[in-house]
Amino acid sequence: MILLDTNSLLWVLGDSTHLGPIARDALTSAPGVYSSPISVVEITIKTMLGRLSVPDEYLEAARSSGIKDLPFTDAHAVALAQFPQLNRHDPFDRMLVAQAAAEGLTLLTADTVLLDLLPPLTQDVRR
Repeated sequence: MILLDTNSLLWVLGDSTHLGPIARDALTSAPGVYSSPISVVEITIKTMLGRLSVPDEYLEAARSSGIKDLPFTDAHAVALAQFPQLNRHDPFDRMLVAQAAAEGLTLLTADTVLLDLLPPLTQDVRR
């Protein structure tokens, strides 16, 4: 099962060429593909700051394409402590890593720091 990071979510919804063939195969064969409200917060903040533009109906598009919502829980917040090497990394990414780890999901990402530090937990979206 797969948890999409924020960029991956946007690339999946936009059918971006940034998605590599291995990632596309993983998405189509996974028994479940999830997104997090953490990504919604990040998208909302970046949109408010004028750094990102997304269609208003992107969440509806995600749900209609079969991407399931994975609520962020207390257990996910506690799992942040498992990754002290990420203390100075982007807080949205840290929460997504913790969420994926707590749920036993693979995080689909292009973030090279996460891919280098956490290879069993992450998969490169560009491959």
